[in-house]
Amino acid sequence: MERRKFLKTSLAAGAAATMLNPTVLFAAKQPKVRLGFIGVGLRGRDHLELCLQRDDVDIIAIADPDSNSALEAQALIAKYGRKRAIEFTKGDEDFLNLLKREDIDAVIIASPWEWHIPQAIAAVKAGKMPAVEVCGANDLQECWDIVDAVEETRVPLYMMENVCYRRDVMAVLNMARQGLFGELLHLQGGYQHDLREVKFNDGKQPYGKGVEFGEKGFSEAKWRTNHSVKRNGELYPTHGLGPVATMLDVNRGNRLTALSSVATKARGLHKYIVAQAGPDHPNAKVNFKLGDIVTTSIQTANGETIVLSHDTNSPRPYSLNFRVQGTNGLWMDDMNSIYIQGKSPRAHVWEKDEAYMKAYDHALWKKYENQAEGAGHGGMDFFVINSFIESIKRKEPFAMDVYDLATWYAITPLSESSIAQGGSLQQIPDFTRGKWLNRKPIFAIDELGY
Repeated sequence: MERRKFLKTSLAAGAAATMLNPTVLFAAKQPKVRLGFIGVGLRGRDHLELCLQRDDVDIIAIADPDSNSALEAQALIAKYGRKRAIEFTKGDEDFLNLLKREDIDAVIIASPWEWHIPQAIAAVKAGKMPAVEVCGANDLQECWDIVDAVEETRVPLYMMENVCYRRDVMAVLNMARQGLFGELLHLQGGYQHDLREVKFNDGKQPYGKGVEFGEKGFSEAKWRTNHSVKRNGELYPTHGLGPVATMLDVNRGNRLTALSSVATKARGLHKYIVAQAGPDHPNAKVNFKLGDIVTTSIQTANGETIVLSHDTNSPRPYSLNFRVQGTNGLWMDDMNSIYIQGKSPRAHVWEKDEAYMKAYDHALWKKYENQAEGAGHGGMDFFVINSFIESIKRKEPFAMDVYDLATWYAITPLSESSIAQGGSLQQIPDFTRGKWLNRKPIFAIDELGY
């Protein structure tokens, strides 16, 4: 069943919402969290392995319509000597049967993008706390739908933005909170990552040689590339936006108010296909809608500006393009450079940020450095899972919640509208409905990461 049809029918006709309060989900501190996994492809198995390494997690069930992914997940579970997980692999909707189980407390959702919010809504309606992977929303309404579902059921949602836990980013967060940059003015972030080899992969050719996607694709190429065919916007906003949003206390004393987006012409994916398979290959006739470089400018209630960059279809080194600038100076990610007025050795000259990274290293990294070693994405995946599990066990609010997910996800459909209207200004909804004025910052305040 198509995602949109599922959202309009199955969920609308679902059981009445369970009225759960996150502060009373457990009567006492929970010794173990019983997990289900919805989506056990490459990313889902990353999370699965981290959970298998913990003695406070039981893996109860997995759901994935791809039987090969389920087979790989079961092999991973067996590798760690754990009990075989119950499987739900009978089509796109079988995850609903996983959610009916009474022996599951929470689920980790790492499915294709278009399923994130429908599955999260189903999870909270079933009383299961969802941790939801990153992407952008399919449309603005589904952002409101997930906020409404969480508020109605009072089942909390965790937003799995791992870059917020990157070690240098957390050190810069420390610098910002301690006033090193003065009053913050302008921040940048983005997703600048050559993904052509990921978007065209049939699972047979070595990376860099395939040109297939969709039904003939392998792994992410089955679904991710179709977004580039059909959509023109900031498709993957949260890696760049999440970290700077925590520095600006977005949804907790500040909020995003408006954006404007523009896009270049689309050339990179077509050029890649022609170079690999020639101009006569069927995919060389595909008209890709996504501009090669999308730039989004965002305004905030407190007067700062943010610029996001999406750049995945061109040859380039990886970069999240961070910049944090205030009245006293700034930090630039790509150059590993910093300049602080009155502190840097030479006026108007960059210095390397190494000494600052050591001096402002976040307490979370100092405490969990050994546990994070070897975890995905330079260790930051450990912190995402640890914060999720520990918050559940201790009945504490999630570090990144449904309002963050809705706000960050919303950038995608709003950027699409802006580009389609020649870069017109789009108002960003207040998904907190005014609560941002009184909500206090909690991200990375203590050892849980909230």
